[in-house]
Amino acid sequence: MSNVIFLLSGPNLDELGVREPAVYGDTTLSQHVARFSARSSAAGCTVVHRQSNFEGDLVEAIHEARQDEALAIVINAGALTHYSWSLRDALVNFPGIKIEVHLSNPLAREDFRHVSTLASVVNGSIAGFRALSYDLAFEAVLALRDTSAPSPGVA
Repeated sequence: MSNVIFLLSGPNLDELGVREPAVYGDTTLSQHVARFSARSSAAGCTVVHRQSNFEGDLVEAIHEARQDEALAIVINAGALTHYSWSLRDALVNFPGIKIEVHLSNPLAREDFRHVSTLASVVNGSIAGFRALSYDLAFEAVLALRDTSAPSPGVA
């Protein structure tokens, strides 16, 4: 297993910084990725970032992470979190660490956001801390790497 972390960003996350700053903050996706990458580099990890507004592109990125034997996937699937069974099915086959991350707290928002199709196949979910959510996700990857915790949902 490598020290590569795939950081996956779903639909509309390319609009961070201008999209509902009261909910998501004013930090852009590029700024989130740069901060996550800097922390990762300092810990000897490499980040591969993929953002797409298309579900299939994210499925392909998960397949790529599995084929590359990546250490972890940190995924902010955006609205796909609430209905994408194809992302869930792709993640179940990834044997590494899987962390679901959200800038806002979906449980404090509209009812449709209270469901995560990913929750049953990830090691854990971090939500509601805006930019700090990514920092906490990175810390979780390191902690799980260092304890060799098993990944849920692996067949």
